[in-house]
Amino acid sequence: MRNFAVYINPAFADKTSIFELLIRLRAEDLSRCEGKPELSFYGDISQQEHFLDPVQAVDFDDHTKAHSIDCILVFGGDGTILRAKELALKTAAPILGINLGYLGFLSESTLPEISASIRDLVDSRYKILSRMLIVCTLKRDKKQILQYEALNDAVVYKGENPGLINARIFASGSYVFDARCDGIVVSTPTGSTAYSLAAGGPILAPQMKAMVLSPLNPHLLTIRPLVFPAEEKLILKIHSLSQQAWLQIDGNNVCPIQDQDEIHITASTRHVNFIKLSKRTFYRILRNKMHLGK
Repeated sequence: MRNFAVYINPAFADKTSIFELLIRLRAEDLSRCEGKPELSFYGDISQQEHFLDPVQAVDFDDHTKAHSIDCILVFGGDGTILRAKELALKTAAPILGINLGYLGFLSESTLPEISASIRDLVDSRYKILSRMLIVCTLKRDKKQILQYEALNDAVVYKGENPGLINARIFASGSYVFDARCDGIVVSTPTGSTAYSLAAGGPILAPQMKAMVLSPLNPHLLTIRPLVFPAEEKLILKIHSLSQQAWLQIDGNNVCPIQDQDEIHITASTRHVNFIKLSKRTFYRILRNKMHLGK
């Protein structure tokens, strides 16, 4: 690996330190690997106002540029990694998360570790882990309004509405249950450790192919989170909605929901790859980051 895309949390205060680090990494590589092309760093043109040397802004809608990328270095927290999903889909390159945030559950490296991490990438000492996506389609009057892919989750929630949301759940055409609740989270295995977990949902190992449906504060004690196989086609039919609700994809509000809207959720045919460098298992990360069993 020698061609890297760089994606940065624009809110990070000390961005200059990142570019100084990249210059130093390229110099270290030149002294170590004489005769090889130097490391190259590229950033999406949408973030060009944040870039300094050695990062070159390019348009990754250009397939030639996109397909030349070997790896995406994401500097930020878990939210930044979620936003880098689109770049990963454009380039088909794996993500290496460098944690600058609070939890860093999806990150594999830190700023002090990045020099060693780059050496491992250049020397092909890494594994690739694939993570599933879900496709969320909003239909209104039987017409498709919008469609998004989510790495973490799709959420229907009441927003500023003081009342509850009424949703009728179907799985591949079969009626599951009716829920009166503050909202509903449908998550991937990646997202099972995020909002879904806070709503009482189970933790899924990231390599699984499944979806978790977790109602938010359901009115009935008998309503519980459910795990569905990735082959299922979930439909959330919203009814008796007196005030506007919202559809949220990976933590971003994308569209208001109206009464009688339907949210269709299926597994995507695409996926996002992540770099695995260390021998830290998923369960060790759970113990260290989320204090599992402590």
